[in-house]
Amino acid sequence: MLRAPVTCSRCVPAACLLQYKTMSVSIQKYITGHGSVQIARSIEKAVREGAVAPGDRLPTVRALADRLTVSPATVAAAYRALRERGIVSGQGRRGTVVSAAPPVSTPLAVSVPDGVRNLVDGNPDRDLLPDLRPALAKLEGAQRMYGGDIKSDALLRLAAARLAADGIAAGSLAIVGGALDGIERVLQVHLRPGDRVIVEDPGFIGVLDLLRALGLVAVAVAVDDAGVVPDELEAALEAGADALIVTPRAQNPMGAAIDAGRARALRRVLGAHPDLLVIEDDHAAGVAGAPLESLVDKKRSRWAFARSVSKSLGPDLRLAVLAGDSQTVSRVEGRQTMGIRWVSRILQDLVVALWSDRSVDRLLLRAERAYTERRQGLLDELAARGIEAFGRSGMNVWVPVADESSVVLRLRDEGWAVAPGERFRLGTAAAIRVTTSTLRRDDAARFAGALASILAPGGAQSVA
Repeated sequence: MLRAPVTCSRCVPAACLLQYKTMSVSIQKYITGHGSVQIARSIEKAVREGAVAPGDRLPTVRALADRLTVSPATVAAAYRALRERGIVSGQGRRGTVVSAAPPVSTPLAVSVPDGVRNLVDGNPDRDLLPDLRPALAKLEGAQRMYGGDIKSDALLRLAAARLAADGIAAGSLAIVGGALDGIERVLQVHLRPGDRVIVEDPGFIGVLDLLRALGLVAVAVAVDDAGVVPDELEAALEAGADALIVTPRAQNPMGAAIDAGRARALRRVLGAHPDLLVIEDDHAAGVAGAPLESLVDKKRSRWAFARSVSKSLGPDLRLAVLAGDSQTVSRVEGRQTMGIRWVSRILQDLVVALWSDRSVDRLLLRAERAYTERRQGLLDELAARGIEAFGRSGMNVWVPVADESSVVLRLRDEGWAVAPGERFRLGTAAAIRVTTSTLRRDDAARFAGALASILAPGGAQSVA
């Protein structure tokens, strides 16, 4: 099926117009009915059966009204109902397009052949995670029943102190099942399908998939070593946006970390949009390798800050603390009680035990140093071979390449598994993501050598 052409800024060339007319006819033949409900149902049926694909543009309201001999108000009502259900979204000058289908299948585990080094899965180093057995042995173990306290007072006190030390207001706190769970709940209580959310490009796969599943429109802004580029953020806000999701440090996949100067510049841009919903994802707190610079100030009416323990204490501890304005936190907790009701008090008590253990604090300091040394070690080895790469914080390094597929396949042949950048990207150039959490210096030298040989003239390709 033909896809919608790129909208020209000043005119529509004949070739584009012909393609658009062909595309419109292709879609219009599936749209029937004389009432808004009938029209909406016919479009939904076409989407469900695959006759209309995600990203396809629907006819304009007037064009479809003329074809069906109904009023433009009837078509507009049908499109509005579809937007509210997340089936289509409004995308400015692109018009109304079919939303991307939400991910409904279970994600497949990363498969790395025997003898191939795993630099693809994004996990922390198991040897740098705390041993849970001593903490588990100290837990009370009493069964908790419905109607009891859903939040641990001890966890709230510890979390508030840690957040306050980083300059995050902690007057309202919720406990959620990980950073992404918190982000999803905040989006659900504030936004509706078709709303526009500014995201980092490249950005975290989980966030991009989540927006598609919720029928929200991702608006990409470029990222450099210091985080979101202010001019791009300003342009996106001027074009219209309802929310911003940003990773202040250990940005995945690029490793960006917002510094003090960039934070001031971004806060100035955001200051002109006090009603924008700002969500910060501090998923690697404790081991990020960079200080926190938050973009939230006291004037912001809607905000949320999620701090996860998955990278520091372990991915299986599905817990994050969510700070935010009182209304946002109250709405999240109200919605939470209609579903999972609460995050297991066993998990909450376990995090309290770990956060209260000085030996765990010492381990996290050692882990942060190790992750920094390993990430920087690869950057140094790549730079020595003339290969551009990014990774200011966290556990990943982002390496621009001309052809992701060929590089990924050739590296696997050489014994290294890395992630292609395609799923992380919306508009940025091709790259690969390398997880460095377990990559020691001698391994980094061997990996960089293998990559250099692939990128060299006569190898698989050259750097873009």
